[in-house]
Amino acid sequence: MRAPELVGDVWLNTGGHRLTLAELRGRVVLLDFWTSGCVNCLHVLDELRPLEAEFEDTLVTVGVHAPKFQHEGERASIEAAVRRYEVHHPVVNDPKMELWSQYAVRAWPTLVVVDPEGYVVHVAAGEGHGEALRRVIGDLIAKHDAKGTLRRGGSAYVPVEEQPVELRFPSKAAVTAGGRVLVADTGHHSIVEFASDGETVIRRFGSGERGAKDGPFDLASFTEPSGIALLPNEVAQRAGYHAVVADTAGHRLRGLDLNTGEVKTVAGTGRQWRDGTDTGKALDIDLTSPWDVAWWGPAGGVVVAMAGNHTLSVFDPVEGGIRRFAGTTVEGLRDGDVHEAFFAQTSGLAPDGNRLWLVDAETSALRWIEPEGESFTVQTAVGVDLFSFGHADGPADQALLQHPLGLTVLSDGRIAIADTYNGAIRRYDAFTREVATLATGFAEPQGLILHDGELLVVESAGNRVTPVGGNGRATTVTGARAASSRPQTVLAPGNVEFSVVFTPPPGEKLDDRHGPSTRLEITASPPELLADGGGVGTDLVRRIRFAEGVSEGVLQVVAQAASCDDGGEHPACRITRHDWGVPVRFAESGGRKLELVMAGEPAEAAAGQ
Repeated sequence: MRAPELVGDVWLNTGGHRLTLAELRGRVVLLDFWTSGCVNCLHVLDELRPLEAEFEDTLVTVGVHAPKFQHEGERASIEAAVRRYEVHHPVVNDPKMELWSQYAVRAWPTLVVVDPEGYVVHVAAGEGHGEALRRVIGDLIAKHDAKGTLRRGGSAYVPVEEQPVELRFPSKAAVTAGGRVLVADTGHHSIVEFASDGETVIRRFGSGERGAKDGPFDLASFTEPSGIALLPNEVAQRAGYHAVVADTAGHRLRGLDLNTGEVKTVAGTGRQWRDGTDTGKALDIDLTSPWDVAWWGPAGGVVVAMAGNHTLSVFDPVEGGIRRFAGTTVEGLRDGDVHEAFFAQTSGLAPDGNRLWLVDAETSALRWIEPEGESFTVQTAVGVDLFSFGHADGPADQALLQHPLGLTVLSDGRIAIADTYNGAIRRYDAFTREVATLATGFAEPQGLILHDGELLVVESAGNRVTPVGGNGRATTVTGARAASSRPQTVLAPGNVEFSVVFTPPPGEKLDDRHGPSTRLEITASPPELLADGGGVGTDLVRRIRFAEGVSEGVLQVVAQAASCDDGGEHPACRITRHDWGVPVRFAESGGRKLELVMAGEPAEAAAGQ
């Protein structure tokens, strides 16, 4: 399978040079298909850093940015994302998803390994492939070194100089009981405490270095912190700290003592959750990209938006426990009981009495949770599905958002929304069920707070906190629904042979010591899309049947495989897991087979699919 040539409209981190596979011949090339709003893609960036360091003289990583949302395809947006997430390898923007199609990619993120002779030899979808890639790359280096086809040395990466700023890609903010403003200075890996004027810096929690060190405010370290929740006074006294910070890329919750300035880890091991329990003693549980936090009385603790696996947890700062509260880990939009509902990268929380408002970024949705009987129920105010978005006001069932990341409850009870990728502040009225636009022209707004009656916007790409002016004056935006440029998979109606490819990396084998080593779950949106073949099983191959009369939808797939080192007294074992949302439509000329590659070599040639 000869690798298709690299194409795109913008190259970053190359000094303006357009790379070709021909000039990279002799090197192992790793293509990372990503998009800046995908939290799983951000996880992969962290997984690739040690590989890039280990194989720096033989490996060239090229990020292929294939945008899901319109805003992500804009040059300014991708330039900001590359700086925000400290991407230190070449990146090509693929706004029309040409490379995506040529390499037969079906999911964000997807990793493609091209050998020194220019052939695709390995594909891996999702995250958690770091060790497998290390083995694949190591084998390729040994093989081609012996063959004489390996070339060492040189770097395609050209760093871009940045001007110093006080705030660097801030994300969220909170107001203390004394009126001070805490801002998550995400790009500087710290929390800035401003005086009540919102301008005078009192102190910084965090040294500015990326890390997880506890201790005094000036020595402690964070890793891309985001949400901040102030604890009720009586809870703070018992817990021994006043605020909880979602240390997003550190996969931890941190506690801030606003009196002493002490920082300590209160939840999370620092390891990213892959599978297994997410309930127990908070310091023993793996978290996955906690994006926002909010104290909500009806849940009995701090609700944590666990964006990395599309769930919500509740953290008890007094007892030190954490538990799954809502979601199944399937990414999507499904209402109902919290234990059966689907979420999609929840990124903002706003409590309002018995309601907890939230925004799901990947479904561009505004939703809420409220008690119902002995449980809680989820409902959607604005939002359609994983691939529909836009900027349109009016009745909530017709209104559209684009990747919102924050929200707050206004003094009159209406909901203000940081409509991030529209660069706008929107307003939802729960009584009239109408959506309006308060203001536009913001640089990726991610957080909103009320401070002395004024609405403040955390403009992430603008590196500032900006006042809107009270509740603002609403305007009306009439827009059309947009959709991701991601191509739909065309299938024949009726029966389809479905499979997920998983090949253990060199030196590993499937782990069937305690039963089946694989698991496959298939659902659909709308649910009536599937007539047969849905549900959970242990075989990665099955026949599914689509219902008559449904022209299109999204096939939702979660696959998992367990593998262990082949040999040794104490073999290391790993769980590989990925979920896909595959947009499909039906035509008589469509395919009767659908193959998704979780890890391994694709069965068919990549080019032209």
